[in-house]
Amino acid sequence: MSTQQQVPSRIEHDQVRRPRTFSCPRNRTDDPEQTLRAARALVAHIKKAAKEKASSSTKKSLLDDPDAEGSSNVAETPIWLTLTTKRHIHESDKARLKPSKIPLPYPLNSDPNGSICLITADPQRAYKNIVASEEFPAELKARITRVIGFSKLRAKYDRYENQRQLLAEHDVFLGDDRIINRLPKVLGKTFYKSSSKRPIPIVLAPKTPKVAGKNAPRKQKKDEMNVGTVKDIAAEIQKAIGAAIVTLSPSTNTAVKVGYAGWPAEHIAANVERVAEGLVDKFVPQKWKNVKSIYVKGPETTALPIWLTQELWLDGNDVVDEQQLAALEAKEREKPNVGKKRKSLDAGDVENSAPPTKKSKKPVPESDDAQLLKQISDTKQKLRKQKKKAKAALDD
Repeated sequence: MSTQQQVPSRIEHDQVRRPRTFSCPRNRTDDPEQTLRAARALVAHIKKAAKEKASSSTKKSLLDDPDAEGSSNVAETPIWLTLTTKRHIHESDKARLKPSKIPLPYPLNSDPNGSICLITADPQRAYKNIVASEEFPAELKARITRVIGFSKLRAKYDRYENQRQLLAEHDVFLGDDRIINRLPKVLGKTFYKSSSKRPIPIVLAPKTPKVAGKNAPRKQKKDEMNVGTVKDIAAEIQKAIGAAIVTLSPSTNTAVKVGYAGWPAEHIAANVERVAEGLVDKFVPQKWKNVKSIYVKGPETTALPIWLTQELWLDGNDVVDEQQLAALEAKEREKPNVGKKRKSLDAGDVENSAPPTKKSKKPVPESDDAQLLKQISDTKQKLRKQKKKAKAALDD
């Protein structure tokens, strides 16, 4: 990517300067001032576009004031961080492709009264008892309005109408990380066509003990449930409520929601810093060496670059100069054209060349129509005799 890339004209040039570029991996995402300028410009552009759209629209909304600072249309507009890598994230790396989360300094679900639906592995009764216990935090317990196991979810919410009803009843959905990859098939496009209410993965299993810094195999007792402690589950739920969901795909592009246009630009910039660092440290192979660019954007806006690299390749083996390219092309031309017919350049080559030998093929037997017709006639006569014999047996 060229380092001379300019910010598109739809967003004012005086609000965002050209992003910084680095020729080596860094321990930080970018210039904090550059991130803050990009956040301010993006929020200002979204609000301006919303006002222009509202003024030009012939139908006015009675429930929303486009001139208000806290307009619902603007306040609920998501802002995304997009990160591109130099090489693809492979499908074989299941640990990275599994949905995960990154804790944010400014949570995405900031409503203290929002209801939570907890989707757990079977049996669900063990998790209901934990939420109902006296040790569980009272404020968090009041927000968890439903605990449902995977088998019951699959049996009760297999229809589209039921899925829509479940989606409308709760604000946040949390899913056990042991069954998180099976939820898209059960919940379908009702939940996964947008990212607003996709289940957030949480760890409900007991923590694995560590011996000498490594995870030791945990021996489960006969009557013991594979469930974490009350303290660990409450901490996991509290951490996941405001975290950013990371859903990687086997490609070079990853998008993560980091805030809303109704937020202050400082909050958005802080979340951008945290998400970018978390993505690179935990999910990107070869870390900053494999990062190509970082952008912020809205649903209908141009992406604003906040970090660009000057090294488009991971190592020198990815770059081929002109001499190496010419040598490769010459080597390709020298390869024998095996298995293909080659046209002669002149008639002399045809006369001097030996005739090509053909492989012997098995003779194909000629079709005998008379014999086929005779077989069909014999079959019909045989069926008639069987039918006549069956009818005579019924008459008797």
